[in-house]
Amino acid sequence: MTATRVLLLLSGIWLGWYGMTLVLELGPADQISLAWWFAAGILLHDAVLAPLCAGLGLAARRILPVSWWAPVTVGAVCTLTLAVLSIPVVGREDANPANPTVLDRNFGMGLLVAIGTVWTLVAFDLGRRWYRARH
Repeated sequence: MTATRVLLLLSGIWLGWYGMTLVLELGPADQISLAWWFAAGILLHDAVLAPLCAGLGLAARRILPVSWWAPVTVGAVCTLTLAVLSIPVVGREDANPANPTVLDRNFGMGLLVAIGTVWTLVAFDLGRRWYRARH
């Protein structure tokens, strides 16, 4: 176990170092843009997403049966993660005509399909739990 932790620690340090070297290779305008995105992400999480999720979680605990709590929580976390990760690309199809390989697909539809897949799996898990409880 200790060897695994040391390996993970060293890997994390190396990845952090590598990431910092990539950031330092960027131009000043890109570094400022990156800093703004980073700061906005922290503020969005702390001011909007965390309180909203906490409130929805408390409300869901009052409404949903206990056996539903874990699957619905996993579905909600996956949905929020997908939504936040898609912010930079949703609605920006063909935003860079000079490079048609960038943003060349309908990311909004992809997001809907991914979220639909997540909640379909949640529904299957809830059905499995219901079936096992009855048989």
